[in-house]
Amino acid sequence: MTTAAGEPHRRPYAGAGPDRRPSAVWALTWLLVATAAATVVVDVLNWWYAPERGFGLAVRSGWALLRTLGFLILIRHVRRGRAGARPFGLILAVTTIFAVGRLVVPRAGVPPLPGLLGFAILAALCVAVVWLLYRSPSIRDHLVRHPHRLVIDRRGVSWQEAVPRRPPVTGWLLTARVAAFTYSPLTLVPALVAIGTILDGRLLAAPTVVLWFVVGVAVSYAVLFSSFFLLRGKRWAGVLLMLVTVLVLGVNLPMCWLLLGVDGLVRDGTPLVVAAAMTLYGLRRAARAAAQPGRSGPVPDPGRAARDPAGPPVTVRPG
Repeated sequence: MTTAAGEPHRRPYAGAGPDRRPSAVWALTWLLVATAAATVVVDVLNWWYAPERGFGLAVRSGWALLRTLGFLILIRHVRRGRAGARPFGLILAVTTIFAVGRLVVPRAGVPPLPGLLGFAILAALCVAVVWLLYRSPSIRDHLVRHPHRLVIDRRGVSWQEAVPRRPPVTGWLLTARVAAFTYSPLTLVPALVAIGTILDGRLLAAPTVVLWFVVGVAVSYAVLFSSFFLLRGKRWAGVLLMLVTVLVLGVNLPMCWLLLGVDGLVRDGTPLVVAAAMTLYGLRRAARAAAQPGRSGPVPDPGRAARDPAGPPVTVRPG
């Protein structure tokens, strides 16, 4: 079979299509699978070698195990090329290190060697995940797509990729948003641990624990409200998110110290401080990028360029 020009027709290679994923994406996918498995193994080792298996350790271990579900969600986002996979992966990797690391160190004595080795491997995997997400050009060019939504137009109803109507935002702003969404679980986990103090006979602590739960739920709505307007370019939303961050630190750190002691302050307060620092730093970097001259114009959408590789039509005048 020949073409119109007389050249033999060649069937294109099946793996050379535009949907073929780069090798770095496959490497990142298997790295995330290994990180999810390592999270489970290290959590089981910490539980097995723990000298005290109390209520607090059970709550913190369950929260660490939920990281496995987070890595599975991240794998799905990476395979689908979601642009939000990078900030989500950064926050998940950092908080996983702290969530599992606080289980390795016992209240007294030296940490067991299997737990230390497992934690070192898990930390190295998390660092490798962040490095690939932010340093690999292939992965950066792959993570450009937006989620699919129900679109209603003149052609009817369809389920397709839809570019958000909000103005384009920087990656630091998305990182700050994702980090702020961890405030609520990082508040509810120590509040759940504090239930153990009530079970031990400290009934007077019950109203304080209930108030702690109310604060944790209210924080989730406050972050959702502020981040919604933050992504739409409202400056007051960034100030509101900063105030929420200060409020969360001002409530949780004293609560951890009063109800859980110094040990609880270190184990449960440190991850919250790190999340707050990432939120504030992301807001600062985003504000600095927005204030730079020449950045006020619209940012090109790489996802749209990937979907239309031919680019805009070019008009050529006849000579």
